[in-house]
Amino acid sequence: MSKHLTYEEAKKFAYYGLKLLAVLTVIEVIISLFGKGHLGWKEAYYLDWVHYICGGLIVILSLYKAYFIVFNFMHLGTETKTLIRTVLWPMTLLLFAIIAFIWEGAYWNDARSYILQQDELPSERVVPDINVDPQADQTKIIE
Repeated sequence: MSKHLTYEEAKKFAYYGLKLLAVLTVIEVIISLFGKGHLGWKEAYYLDWVHYICGGLIVILSLYKAYFIVFNFMHLGTETKTLIRTVLWPMTLLLFAIIAFIWEGAYWNDARSYILQQDELPSERVVPDINVDPQADQTKIIE
């Protein structure tokens, strides 16, 4: 879309983009419902590999939709490479930071769960029991 479009061509392209995005969204919803076992295969809910495949397909379709929106509707596809990098590098680094924070949070959650589980286990008493008898303290006289 590097050439200038007439009004009718731009309108036709905008409607094409809206239809494409709508179709991709419906496909994502169908994949999600299938992966959760709501459409057809009920046992898919219990299979991890189905979740990974469905999640991967949804991520790929979502990234394509984001690419289509940014490069066509935001006109980034017709800009210079420097401007494209200026926009995309911070977004890539932000995405990396979000993934790193989620990964770190999951580690801390697992470590905390382990500590709480260890706190519930019975342990041996380190300090011996001392029976304090109030009568014994009164009879003890130190000279």
